[in-house]
Amino acid sequence: MRSGKGAMCTPVLQFTNCRILRGQKLLREDLWVRGGRILDPERLFFEERLVADEQRDCGGCILAPGFIDVQINGGFGVDFSQATEDVGSGVALVARRLLPHGVTSFCPTLVTSPPEVYHKVLPQIPVKSGGPHGAGVLGVHLEGPFISREKRGAHPEAHLRSFEANAFHDVLATYGPLDNVRIVTLAPELDRSHEVIQALTARGICVSLGHSVANLRAAEEAVQSGATFITHLFNAMLPFHHRDPGIVGLLTSDRLPPGRHIFYGMISDGMHTNPAALRIAHRAHPQGLVLVTDAVPALGLGNGRHTLGQQEVEVDGLTAYVAGTKTLSGSIAPMDVCIRHFLQATGCSIESALEAASLHPAQLLGLEKRKGTLDFGADADFVVLDDSLHVRATYISGELVWQADEAKQ
Repeated sequence: MRSGKGAMCTPVLQFTNCRILRGQKLLREDLWVRGGRILDPERLFFEERLVADEQRDCGGCILAPGFIDVQINGGFGVDFSQATEDVGSGVALVARRLLPHGVTSFCPTLVTSPPEVYHKVLPQIPVKSGGPHGAGVLGVHLEGPFISREKRGAHPEAHLRSFEANAFHDVLATYGPLDNVRIVTLAPELDRSHEVIQALTARGICVSLGHSVANLRAAEEAVQSGATFITHLFNAMLPFHHRDPGIVGLLTSDRLPPGRHIFYGMISDGMHTNPAALRIAHRAHPQGLVLVTDAVPALGLGNGRHTLGQQEVEVDGLTAYVAGTKTLSGSIAPMDVCIRHFLQATGCSIESALEAASLHPAQLLGLEKRKGTLDFGADADFVVLDDSLHVRATYISGELVWQADEAKQ
């Protein structure tokens, strides 16, 4: 047997003494990595007749796919909805600061803004691979402005819009080019929303339903038109009612297209969603649950006044409000905190909690062959966790990009 380096000029890494999350189970197996991908050791042994160039003892830790946050408005003082001259540097700062929380990919999210903000900001946030510089950018999530006035939440009413006669033209006029866009949240009860949903999904953009007063029938019709996601379930939508459960009813609807899978975001920060509501959603449709932070620029900054797009936000303890109100305005909990709270609140398995932050968002975006999994051939984006799910190290493409100080000793 030879080492892998001589044959392929790319070293083979073997992570030992670990439990790997694979196929909804924690397996006591080694993880093999080469060239930024997860490697099948049997092919390495029996076809290439190679062994590892380097072994890394993981000390019994859990190795899980890197976390993916599909709704994050900013953090660490950076507001993605602010039209600065150098948006990219702010995105880069957030990307770097997410690494200690196990996030290896994310969708920068813009809240309702005037068209000139979208036109200036969107071209400055291209899709970008992750690495030592920070988590990868999977595309932008546009939350608004085509949402309900009644359920606008922290979105500024002055900048809300509806669809006019040429609906998709209105979308393009508002946002500008959609090249960097991955998700659009809209209210399905708006007139002409279905032609917009069809046009967006035809371009490979995920449509999410949220900030809406839609009844269940309108929500089902939106899914039939191509919508696949629900933005922060329970928040900014009609409450569940037994005669018309509204958007929440999609979790158990029998009127979805054959083979269509609905996903839904949950903010598990201990503030936005009561633990009983987390349990209800998870037990009704566990395969569709996607943990999101909905983090605001105040993430990591502490108490005080901060921005969120066109609004001022006031942070008091663990809660962010629109300044001068009691309207919740995003979260200040990072993804690893949300995962631990979700695990505690629902009593679900560790595997389920981790997949809600990795595999499920990857499936939502159609990336499950490369992201959110440790299957052979996938990108070697993974996080090393202790038994209490605290992050010990973060890897992107098989490269160590962050490590806890204690782990360095």
